[in-house]
Amino acid sequence: MSSNPSKSTPKHPSPTRRKSSEDIGEKQVCRSISIRMIRHSESQNNQVYRDARRIYKGGTPEFDLQGWIKYVDDRRSADPGLSTIGELQAEKLAGYLEPHLRNQASCPVRFVVSPMKRTLLTILPTLKRLNGGSGAEACDVIINGFYHESEGCHTREEVEPGMNAEQINEVLEPSGIKASFVGFQNGEENGWYSHGKGPETRPESEERAAKFYLWMVEFLDQQLYEAEEHNHEDVFDAGVTLPDEENERDHDRFSPRTRRRRTAIFVGHGDFMSLVLKRIVAGFGHAVEKESMPHRSAFVHSNTGITELEYFGNGKFLVMSSNQTPHLSGPDDGHLITGGSLKDGWSYLMPNDNFLLDAEVTIAFSDEVQPHVQEQTGALRSLYLSKGVGSTSSMADMNHLDVTDEADRDTSNELTVVVKRGLQVIGCASLDEKTGRLSDVVVRPSARRSQAGESLIEAVKSHARQSQKIDRIVVQPKSEEGRAFFKKMGFEFVNDVGQYSEEDTLKDLRMECKL
Repeated sequence: MSSNPSKSTPKHPSPTRRKSSEDIGEKQVCRSISIRMIRHSESQNNQVYRDARRIYKGGTPEFDLQGWIKYVDDRRSADPGLSTIGELQAEKLAGYLEPHLRNQASCPVRFVVSPMKRTLLTILPTLKRLNGGSGAEACDVIINGFYHESEGCHTREEVEPGMNAEQINEVLEPSGIKASFVGFQNGEENGWYSHGKGPETRPESEERAAKFYLWMVEFLDQQLYEAEEHNHEDVFDAGVTLPDEENERDHDRFSPRTRRRRTAIFVGHGDFMSLVLKRIVAGFGHAVEKESMPHRSAFVHSNTGITELEYFGNGKFLVMSSNQTPHLSGPDDGHLITGGSLKDGWSYLMPNDNFLLDAEVTIAFSDEVQPHVQEQTGALRSLYLSKGVGSTSSMADMNHLDVTDEADRDTSNELTVVVKRGLQVIGCASLDEKTGRLSDVVVRPSARRSQAGESLIEAVKSHARQSQKIDRIVVQPKSEEGRAFFKKMGFEFVNDVGQYSEEDTLKDLRMECKL
């Protein structure tokens, strides 16, 4: 592997790459580091769980839960090695990574690896091939104590310390590499989980994922800063094609590159990788919805599944591909693709509706609403209030309240009231604190059964009473269903219904709630 992989980087993208206007920085040089996040090979525990599901008919009406628990408890290891299939997966992975990295990555390749045995054994064949047992600096391996799987290291909920630095280096000895260590909370001379008080809880996993994400970003940022300061040639704008690179194909993972790239490989675990990836996608905001509850979404990885990213600094990632297994694509490799289906237990990461679907109401001036809330309220109003936009139900007719023309509408006194489940907006409305006019009321159809509409209106009434700026709330529903809803919520007709035709009623009839 070359340690001088790059020619000088041009200052501007080539004309073929310039697609957009100046507001996205078309003249900016976008240097990046190539990232691979790889889940471990199938472990002995994975095999135990798979066999238990088959033997005790998991997922069927005949599921024997007690038999399943006993079978797993008798065979599960706190820090397992690889199954027979897992060993084959690790060799196949090495057969893919070795030519790819040798021909396209600069030297050394940075490896960040979980301290658990199954991740070490997964990447060991790759390290052996790249390093050849010679001690040459083809690889730089960091064992990060924050990168272990959720729940930690335990047997029947009794803590086990896990391996210390010396024991981990013994596992890696066939590669000729001595790793460095970070994140061992009781020191690297002690096991990576020697600080544990019991199986790690979900909130503790989330907290650790935040720590690891921050460490990861700093680890990559330092490389970018040093590369810029010292003009390292392996960190460059990979979106720019030099004249002698015109025949290189981006999706060819094996052919030699004129410029070899700074590359970092993160070898970890399915669930914890998902927690980290959600922070990568969310940046520093809104990664956790509700304490102790799993997220409503997750990233699935098969054993040795590869997610490819590009890192541009300061927390900026591109997700290039997710959960790819190109090394298991041979005609006889189908049985080696494991760990990535619903039968492998991924659905258990989904939160229980009884906990997640609690509604929370927030109120803020319209110009103070958080951007992610603004985006969702705008989408709700556009979808269910705008004429001819995607609503096939009676939702728009029930919720749409006529408002003044936008040109005449004074928003300086306008509040936005939002009902959320976690970070997901399910209903919203606008209240003018000067006139008491309630408008743009919308609730997702699927949320009505949870009384989100009632929560929304009660929150509006409670706020109005506390603020004492208005003595009544006025609405103008457009349908019989809407009028029935507001009547149930304590609103009364302002006018005599009998003096209006049906057409006039839909347009002009007002209701109010005195406070």
